[in-house]
Order: sequence, then structure tokens, then C-alpha cells
Amino acid sequence: MENNTKKDGAQQKRKSGVRQWIYAVLACILCVLFVIWTGYWGVLILIPVFIDIYITKFIPWGAWRNAKNPHMRKVLDWVDAIVFALVGVWIINTFFFQNYQIPTSSLEKSLLVGDFLCVSKVSYGARSPMTPFSLPLMQHTFPVGGFKSYLEKPQLEYKRFAGTGHIERNDIVVFNYPSGDTVALNYQNGDYYGLAKRVGRDVVWNDKRTYGDVVYRPVDRRENYVKRCVGLPGETIELINDIVYINDKPIASPENMQLLYFIQTDGTEIAAKIFEELGASEDDYLYTNSMGQKMVYSFNPMGIEGADSLRLASLGFKYNNGSFGLAYQIPLTKAMVEKIKEKPFVLTVFPMNEFKKKAGIKRDVDNGDYVYPITWTQDCYSGDFPKIWIPKRGETIKFDTDVDYKVAAYIRCIKNYEHNDFDYRDGKVYINGQQADSYTFKYDYYFMMGDNRDNSADSRSWGFVPEDHVVGKPLFIWLSLDKDKGWFSGKIRWNRLFTSGNKK
Repeated sequence: MENNTKKDGAQQKRKSGVRQWIYAVLACILCVLFVIWTGYWGVLILIPVFIDIYITKFIPWGAWRNAKNPHMRKVLDWVDAIVFALVGVWIINTFFFQNYQIPTSSLEKSLLVGDFLCVSKVSYGARSPMTPFSLPLMQHTFPVGGFKSYLEKPQLEYKRFAGTGHIERNDIVVFNYPSGDTVALNYQNGDYYGLAKRVGRDVVWNDKRTYGDVVYRPVDRRENYVKRCVGLPGETIELINDIVYINDKPIASPENMQLLYFIQTDGTEIAAKIFEELGASEDDYLYTNSMGQKMVYSFNPMGIEGADSLRLASLGFKYNNGSFGLAYQIPLTKAMVEKIKEKPFVLTVFPMNEFKKKAGIKRDVDNGDYVYPITWTQDCYSGDFPKIWIPKRGETIKFDTDVDYKVAAYIRCIKNYEHNDFDYRDGKVYINGQQADSYTFKYDYYFMMGDNRDNSADSRSWGFVPEDHVVGKPLFIWLSLDKDKGWFSGKIRWNRLFTSGNKK
């Protein structure tokens, strides 16, 4: 009997030993594969650690499990589990996948407010952690207390590992907000540069009671944005009448692209139910202007000077039974336009940008909405954007002609993203203290736009997206919540669950 017991113990020990060898070999193989993928050769130091943990056991890694105090042992068990989970989440979030929630309507109706996305970082290649000491699941701030969730130092150099593909035109891309390098903490949802333009930089920096501290955020700690890539490195891009031209050729618009439209009725108010059936959110059909007024006009729309009947008719509105009725301003897709036109009380539907061109209303860069320093936007109508070349890694621009234009277009790329001292005076460019007649770009850049074209802060406002800001590609929607509905009245959009997060 005793001999049988000894044999069972020996067999169990041998089995345990085989299992430990298997664990050790698997851990070492994964470590080597990670080094091949990332090029971080220093990680190989973990191989002797794995061998000791599973086989040699010179260091008592799990000695705390033998603590005599059961309460202490229980606490340490919890600590061990929490640390293991945090490290696992950090590795997954940093190198493989990340959760992202759609906060704004800039990509409606492709992606909706309340969509939760699984974002793949391996699709374009994961970035090395530029701020390695940070807490997982927190982009930059503790949810309680407002403290930073990361240490500013050390800052590692940008490096992107091999991915399964590259950014292609019309890909929906998650990236760090380029203009989010500087933030006024009491106005985190707004653009610092637009705020400084409106009220003055000195006011923002000195009035801490109103604007809070002004802080700098590293690239990977800036807010995450999601837009559609419409322009690739080395291409020229231009918008004419809401049509995108790449290298002087028009490209197809996204299927669910929205533009602001006027809906003119015979005086009939459009009920909320009709807007809901149309697929419009409350933010759409309760759209308000900067004065907080509901965007329903009876009449004169947008305060057009001298808007008599002839003037209104020339702007596209129809006169009906002695009245112009009511006009609604609302973002619509082409399919929604056709659907609302079928209503018997609708007189006409036409784009807001068409109206503005007829009325002679150009973009107003003085209101701070356009912080990208290209001065010529003052001469642009809404729906248009001047032709511009998108920088490409290794390609060179020369400061020989149109120097004002080139400085305005690329100063942020050269100075803020590629970290050069840049000065422009007396018509001459100085880079890192030396007069320069050319510059060769270190990064690829992308031109991003929202599908909700007239309600999107994108590359038309703050410029190009550098490659080191790219986070990843949305794979699928794992949850979708309608903020306008209750839990028992359709809050969960079941038809969107596990659908593609990269809708064309």
C-alpha cells in the first residue's frame, strides 16, 4: 500500500514537471516572437526569468502563498490577481485591441453616437508605448480627482511595429487628436487654439479661474478621434461643391455622407415622429444655432439682409399661397432627402452650402472654428476647400515660390509634429536656426474627414494627421446605445451589434 502511494506521488511529480516545462517553453517562444515583432531585444531578459519561475525555482516567486496568516494570504491573493489583470489589460490595450466609444455625430450615419467599437491596433501596426508608465483604461486623467493617469517621463521615441495592412482611402481610422497637444483643463472639450484665437492667448493662460491650467499632453495621451481617411500621403486634395477631388479627379462620396439641408414646408411643422422615422437623432432635428435658437425659420433664414420675396426665391425657396411657410435646417443623407421629399407638405429640399453660395456667405475664420493656419480659407465657401498637397515621408518641399502658402500649410507639420525650430521672417524660412530653401518630411500624413460633412471638426479645421498619431482601425461594433431612448424603449440598437466598424 505504501509503495503504491510512493509511486502515485512520483508519477504526479513527473507530470507536474512536464507541465512546467511546457509552460516554460511556451513562455519563451512567445517572448522570442514578441522580440521579432517589436525589435525590443531587451525583452529577452525575461527568458531566464520564465525558466526560473517554472523550472529551476531559485527565487521563491510565490513564497507569499505560504504565509501563515490566512488573512494576509487572502489579501496577497487579491493583489496578485489584480496586478496580473492590470498587466494583461495594459498589454492588450497597448499592442492589440482597444475599446472606443463614439462621442459625437461627425461620422453619422456610418457610425452613431453611442456605438462602442473594438479597435484593432495590429491592422496598421501597433505603436511602441511612448508614455510607458500609464494606467490601462484611462486615456489621460483619473475619473475621480482629475489627476494625470500617466507619468510624463520617460518619453520613448515613436516606433510602429509590423501590421497586417496599411491605411487605405475611405478607411475609418482612430487617431490621437493632433490639435490636442495643448489643453485648457476647464475647456477640455474645445480646441485650445480656437479658444486662444477667440479670447486671446494671454487671457487663456492668465485667467486660471475661468480656463484652468494649460497643460501639454504627449502624443499617445491626447484624446482619441475617429474620422474617415480621404487623402493619402503624396496626394493633392481639394473640395468643390462638397465633392472631394484627389489629384484633380473626383472620388465617390461615402454612401452615408450627410450634408446640412434646408427643408421648406408649406407652414406645416414636422413632428418628431417623422424625423425619427427618417433616421434623424434628436440632436439633428432639434439642431440649434450659436444663439441657442431652434433652427426653424419663419422667415428669414440666417438673417439674410434685404430678404424680400424676390430675394428668398433667388436663394432657392418657394412662395406658396402667400407665404414661404417654415424652413428647417437638418443634416441628411441622399436617401433621407428622397424620403422627406415624398411628404406632401414639403415644398423643397436643398443643401445649405448651395444656399450660402447664392447668398454670398463665405467661411468665417474669425469665429475660431477654423484653427488650421491657412489664411486663404477666408475666400472659401462652405463645401469648398482649396487644393493642398499632403506631405509624404521622404518627399521634399521647396521654399522658392508661394512661400507664404507653404509656410501656412506646413508649419505645424515641421514644427509641432517633427519637432524642429521654425521661424519665418522677411520672406525667408529658418529651420533649427539655419536658413532653409527646402524641407524633407520625416512622417507620412493623412487627410481625415467626417461623413457628417457640415458638422465635423476634421482636417479642414486642424490640418493633417501625422502617422505617429494613428491608433488603429475599428473592427466591429460590440455595443450600441441610443442616448435618446430608454432601456425599455429601444436604447440598445440590436441591429448594430457585431456589425462592421469600418462602414464604407
